[in-house]
Amino acid sequence: MATPDGRVKHGKRGPDRRIHTHGGVLMPIHVRSVLLDPLTDHGTAFTAEERENLGLVGRLPDAVLTLDQQAIRAYEQLQQEPTDLAKFINLEQVHDRNEVLYYRLLQDHLAELLPVVYDPTVGEAIEQYSHEYRRPRGVFLSIDRPQDVRRSFEALQLNRDEVDLVVVSDAEEILGIGDWGVQGIQISVGKLAVYTAAAGLHPARCLPVVMDVGTDNENLLNDPLYLGVRHSRVRGQQYDAFIETYLETVSELYPNALLHFEDFGPGNARRILETYGDRYRMFNDDMQGTGAITLAAAVSALRITGQSFRDQRLVVFGAGTAGVGIADQLRDAMVRDGLDPKEATRRVWLVDKQGLLVEGMPDLRDYQAPYARPAAEVQGWADGNIDLLATVRHVHPTILIGTSTSPGAFDQQVVSAMAEHVDRPIIFPLSNPTEKIEAMPADLLAWTDGKVLTATGIPVDPVEYGGIRHVIGQANNALLYPGLGLGTVVAGADRLTAGMLLAAAEAVAGQVDARAPGAPLLPPVANLRASSATVAVAVVRAAVEEKVATRQPANPVQAVQDAMWQPVYGPPSENEASP
Repeated sequence: MATPDGRVKHGKRGPDRRIHTHGGVLMPIHVRSVLLDPLTDHGTAFTAEERENLGLVGRLPDAVLTLDQQAIRAYEQLQQEPTDLAKFINLEQVHDRNEVLYYRLLQDHLAELLPVVYDPTVGEAIEQYSHEYRRPRGVFLSIDRPQDVRRSFEALQLNRDEVDLVVVSDAEEILGIGDWGVQGIQISVGKLAVYTAAAGLHPARCLPVVMDVGTDNENLLNDPLYLGVRHSRVRGQQYDAFIETYLETVSELYPNALLHFEDFGPGNARRILETYGDRYRMFNDDMQGTGAITLAAAVSALRITGQSFRDQRLVVFGAGTAGVGIADQLRDAMVRDGLDPKEATRRVWLVDKQGLLVEGMPDLRDYQAPYARPAAEVQGWADGNIDLLATVRHVHPTILIGTSTSPGAFDQQVVSAMAEHVDRPIIFPLSNPTEKIEAMPADLLAWTDGKVLTATGIPVDPVEYGGIRHVIGQANNALLYPGLGLGTVVAGADRLTAGMLLAAAEAVAGQVDARAPGAPLLPPVANLRASSATVAVAVVRAAVEEKVATRQPANPVQAVQDAMWQPVYGPPSENEASP
């Protein structure tokens, strides 16, 4: 619920209601049970007076610690874990018992812990989910029981204005590891952890959801401990009906919530967004978020070259959900820069495993078709399929982007062929993890005599070349989507628009001066919370300008600050999930 000036208020529930966060379990509690609720448990930080009033005398060691002291101890314990997966499990245990402490740890060490609570370590956690299972966190929807969708949400007993954000996955394309069925709930949990740590979305007003529609992962189906439904992945009409039931239900029960879709398969991701994007307040991070953060890097690069988007020729290697989403965002930037939509589309070339996409190919997906080149245009380019090198030699791209997970694809031949025709080639090898990246920045700098403008999908240490220390920006979606979500919530936007995405991208790009020698194209994740606030303010203003905002705060900067939840202790009731 917002005040007239757009500030989000967090009030109080009734005296006997508490909510386990992230859609865990709603349960009435009495004062002694504050130790059982991760949003009300302060552990050893309960004061002597609070222990007396809450019936906790004798339930805790005598010493009273501050949150600062608890965070120091928890971090020391975390540092003793031998692997990132062990650190992930340690953090989840903190998450399950004390949410304030958990988010304080993330906020204090965000750059270090972001790869632990999310990509890449969350991938390992997802693979081990059924064997490492400890307690449920989230809402589990089974395609075998679509009639339970409404009941599953109603059981949370949340009011219409008590949910700001819902992240859902069907886990068909989890990061770079594929289909993991019900175990994909961890991707929704991890995504929401970043939303809260980076942008202050209140953890009790966020719900992680998994749509368990089966799995084609035979290892899971033959694992006796697997926790999901035991059949192959359902597709077609039954799947579509399940999606529609979910959207209708969640939007009716929580009409103010942003509905975030994560790690759906390429065909479904795009089709769902195109079918329902104008009807619901939806966001697909794999398509829109990846495209927008890449757009931000391109904005920074073009500030260096002094060129405009309408002058660019773009080759994308890897024409899946992310690759085509990036192509869409950069094509739209060309249109905003004055090109006719058809001409903008003609300035984009997609190369996939079968080579350059050409009209008439039997395995073209519907979302790839608009970018397929006429056969007559490319006649004589190669004998048979046209590979990446042949495409670069004929197209003379100014921007080359990799989302292929094909390691080393941007080799010296490809890069040199591009550099022959472009003074400052813009090359973004975005695949991750490290073993799947198309090229390392050190090689790109060497092969272009230091002229390349690059950002990567993985964190990379600075590179010394030509007497200049080149800081490599990471095209991490976390730089963009938390602030985008916060801004959407503060503005009460009834849908997410292209203008809001552009505003978010430009706000990210505006946080660096890329013109300085060796400067990164994108800001560091170390300042993610301040960065997210900046993005949120830009999104609020864009929503108001595009007339999709239901709230128009007089001071967007203050409204964003007021809406950001802080991991600090107050009276136990203050951290409840209330409007």
